[in-house]
Amino acid sequence: MTKQYVVLAAGVLCVSFAALFIRLADAPPLVIATYRLCLASIVLLPLSWRHIRYDWLHLEKRELLMMLLAGIFLAVHFGLWITSLSYTSVATSVVLVTVSPIFLAIASRFLFAQKLRRQAIAGIIISLGGAVLISYGNWQLGEKPFEGAMLALGGAITISGYLLVGQRLRSEIGILTYTSTVFGTAAILLLIFTLAWGYTLTGYSGTTYIMVALLALVPQLIGHSSLNWALRFVPATLIAVAVLGEPVGAIIWAYAFLGESPTAPEIAGGVLILSGIFMAFKSGVTGQTIRQD
Repeated sequence: MTKQYVVLAAGVLCVSFAALFIRLADAPPLVIATYRLCLASIVLLPLSWRHIRYDWLHLEKRELLMMLLAGIFLAVHFGLWITSLSYTSVATSVVLVTVSPIFLAIASRFLFAQKLRRQAIAGIIISLGGAVLISYGNWQLGEKPFEGAMLALGGAITISGYLLVGQRLRSEIGILTYTSTVFGTAAILLLIFTLAWGYTLTGYSGTTYIMVALLALVPQLIGHSSLNWALRFVPATLIAVAVLGEPVGAIIWAYAFLGESPTAPEIAGGVLILSGIFMAFKSGVTGQTIRQD
């Protein structure tokens, strides 16, 4: 297995911890997302400041604007997806937000002349079927199902935009400069959203603050940084397919740390997701250029 796939797998594994940390944090979802990005940015900035100062002097205006756009996509993704949880069920929201590989496959076809092979398309369908199966036991309409569905779909579209911009820029911009700028932009926007929504950032339990710190460190700093690093080598569509493995990791961590035994549909869905990911990566896409350095 090549290095980029090892890093990608590690990134998905780290991102899958997010559900566990969020469940153990007793705070509104938007507050949790704000802490996630703000703490990650605070840690990342001192480590990358030298790179940022040098790179920004040599960046074209287009590249800077595109990084800011990626940060906007990431912030809006969190805002839309988290808000959707208030209108529809977690299961419905998760299934709809995971359709991003479909949007990415269409966009990549026109933007990068990358076309999925039939086996890769079959892998995506199988993985999406697994996600539906995992969510089957918790399926319900919610209080405002249409609004919730539209918000979740908006989350899928914006995470697709986030990955597409990353694929375009990561061949030109270093990982520290890219992640610092994108995470920082998202952090500022989420902070504005949270305060405008009337939420407070103080008064929560010690456990909650520990969980949001872990959320910033593991899923965001390590997980998302690994995904962004892999974007230099792996097409965005396949990155999104790999991220479909996140619910499988979440089930494993829920069993290991919370004692929640997986149900038969969850086990079957997990097998389908992993099988679909394997099929998609084995087939790949046409017109792609996979770097090896």
